[in-house]
Amino acid sequence: MITGLFETHINVADLERSVTFYRNVLGLELAHSQPSRHVCFFWMGDRGAAMLGVWETPREQVQRQHFAFQASVEDVRDSAVPWLRERGLRPYNFLDDGSERPMVFAWMPAISIYFDDPDGHLLEMIAMLEGTPRPELGVISWEEWQRINA
Repeated sequence: MITGLFETHINVADLERSVTFYRNVLGLELAHSQPSRHVCFFWMGDRGAAMLGVWETPREQVQRQHFAFQASVEDVRDSAVPWLRERGLRPYNFLDDGSERPMVFAWMPAISIYFDDPDGHLLEMIAMLEGTPRPELGVISWEEWQRINA
């Protein structure tokens, strides 16, 4: 019955700032704006594939949330970190250990990198990897994943 996640919504303190971030910094397409309701909707990926709703609420009602953007393995592995840095964003891995290197969740397996939006929402770029899930490995570097799966 359920085949995926189509839409997610977040609260933000400043709608205009968030529209600038999601449209101009991340490059999402603005799908629809309802100023009277203090909300904007963005397409994630192709039109009609997935949507992000951004709602302006009082700052005290903004709670940090997490969601992940689907990307290709090559983009997460090779391009995401410089792309994020070029946009003035701080990429960090799941461990937030000071490294900007994407990490592999071996239980999935998937490779990912994190960054924050202006309201502190935890955003992620993630891509599923080929191979057998290895939950016993925990979260490991891409290089270690490659070595194990060579």
